[in-house]
Amino acid sequence: MQEKSIFEHLEDLRSTIMVIAIILFISFVITFSYGDFFCKFLLGPLRHTFVNDLTIINGKIIYIGILDKVLSQFQVSLWVAIIISSPLWFYQLWRFIKPGLYKKEVIVVRPFIILSFILFCLGVSFGHYLVLPILIKTFAHFGVQNIQATINLKDYLVLSSKLLVLSGFVFQIPNVLLVIGFIGLVSEDMLRSNRRYVYLGFAIFSAMITPPDVLTMTILWGPLILLYEVGLLFFIFIVRPYLKKQSA
Repeated sequence: MQEKSIFEHLEDLRSTIMVIAIILFISFVITFSYGDFFCKFLLGPLRHTFVNDLTIINGKIIYIGILDKVLSQFQVSLWVAIIISSPLWFYQLWRFIKPGLYKKEVIVVRPFIILSFILFCLGVSFGHYLVLPILIKTFAHFGVQNIQATINLKDYLVLSSKLLVLSGFVFQIPNVLLVIGFIGLVSEDMLRSNRRYVYLGFAIFSAMITPPDVLTMTILWGPLILLYEVGLLFFIFIVRPYLKKQSA
């Protein structure tokens, strides 16, 4: 097959960017029309805490600026559009870079895209149903008690959406270990021998982003360790056979 010129590659890149922009725009229009549903979804843990926690007196969710509700729904809808449409725009990126890869590289890279999306969805679910309620309850019980809670809608939605996106990226640990294993940056022995240092790094990271509470830190630290161990198992059962086959 005849190789393309630099201008043809630039044209392909321009077409890919345009298609991705159209995908994101259409996805955003759809998600923004259901923006109130996604905002209610994010507000669920906070409202549940207000109803069931007797230490919070007359908890209220308010908005201060006249555009706060619109801007909050805009941001939440944009994040949801990017996440939901990711298989489509990832596919467009894949079509662009695929011709430049060898056949064995195509076989190796393709599963990572699917696995990445699955892990991200699992991370978002973990953040929403476990981490976010625990953080809300911990912050509510911290400091002076028996005072009225008045939560700004925009601040909460921004914080919760960032937390869920962070949880989705954290759940990419097994995928990252697979990638760096396939390209030869780490070995199985390296992952095993440095396990204690990785655990220590996870502990520091958990302590930095959680309230000063051992239980809350452990709830985040435990899944990080589990994800690392899952990535190590992936390395053993997927990367190791592949590398042996390639060396043979």
